[in-house]
Amino acid sequence: MRTAVIIGTGMIGTSVGLSLRKQGIDTYLMDVSPVALRISEAVGAGTAEEPPETVDLAVVAVPPAQVAPVVAAHQSRGTARCYVDVAGVKVSPRRELEELGCDLAAVVGGHPLVGRPGSGPLAAQDDLFDGRPWALVPAVETDASALNCAFELVAACGAIPVVLDAEAHDRAIALGTLVPQVVLSLAAARLTEANGIALRLLGDVWSKVPQLIGVDSATSWTQALAANAAPVVSELEKLNRDLARLLDTLRAAADRGGSPAEPDGRLLEFIQRGIDGCNRVPGRYGIPTETELADIDVRVEDRPTELARLFSDVASTGVVMHGVDISQRPDRLDRTVTISVTSRRADDLRYELRRRKWPADA
Repeated sequence: MRTAVIIGTGMIGTSVGLSLRKQGIDTYLMDVSPVALRISEAVGAGTAEEPPETVDLAVVAVPPAQVAPVVAAHQSRGTARCYVDVAGVKVSPRRELEELGCDLAAVVGGHPLVGRPGSGPLAAQDDLFDGRPWALVPAVETDASALNCAFELVAACGAIPVVLDAEAHDRAIALGTLVPQVVLSLAAARLTEANGIALRLLGDVWSKVPQLIGVDSATSWTQALAANAAPVVSELEKLNRDLARLLDTLRAAADRGGSPAEPDGRLLEFIQRGIDGCNRVPGRYGIPTETELADIDVRVEDRPTELARLFSDVASTGVVMHGVDISQRPDRLDRTVTISVTSRRADDLRYELRRRKWPADA
């Protein structure tokens, strides 16, 4: 990938542009907002000009409801060879792409899982995606060259590719981000009835909640909930059943007058389930913070399908990638892909890569 266009210059789109520019990729910017476009250009995410010819990749960084119309419009114009969106929902945009007659062979659904306070191009960072998971959701029709281009995008941004289908993605996002956001929002809404003394008492406790529930991006949260409504409903119904059982347990404790010295076993079970769930979640970069990483360099021919084949081979070994970087010298026809894995699995991966005829470092 040597050229790209970013369609939508908010925080995510501008951050992608900054990451690609850092890798030496010629990047063009498009946005319906002239102000956002000029700010994104001013911070160095690319040039606010029409690309002179068809680019290798278009990154569609627009809300979920706009993904399909934007892809359809730009495919008709021949803006790019491949398209990757970054919306937080995948099933409904894919269905709309089909309805609009888009060329699905050239499209890969994508979703970088990042979060930080703020919005818009001024909130962008060139390291926003470093070490973070980036979901890739190809369709059955997706061409290998388009998937390969999506892998290059993720690697250039310093993220970790995770390939899954659209339904699995939307269920995971409903469970892990949208439902917690809804629950926190409902809890925060109760504060509207709190008096001043209670608010002063709780200020420190709630200091980090605004960034968790996205007070700066209420519109995008609303769009994500509406677009992903079915799996959110499913998860909230499960949560509602758990809440009903918890209420029965607490009512029984209230009737008994409670006893802090003798905690109710059923209450302990509720809390322990929460602790067990938290313990299943790995650290910020997908691994516990104390885990040591090792880098493995692999030489890959500069051909459209080779990068996708490498990542597919790594996935088949069962070794989890915790970092990917791609470098290429102008005088060479191959590139070096640096894969970070836990030190205890590094030798296993080296062995498997060599067995599959990949030139890996010693």
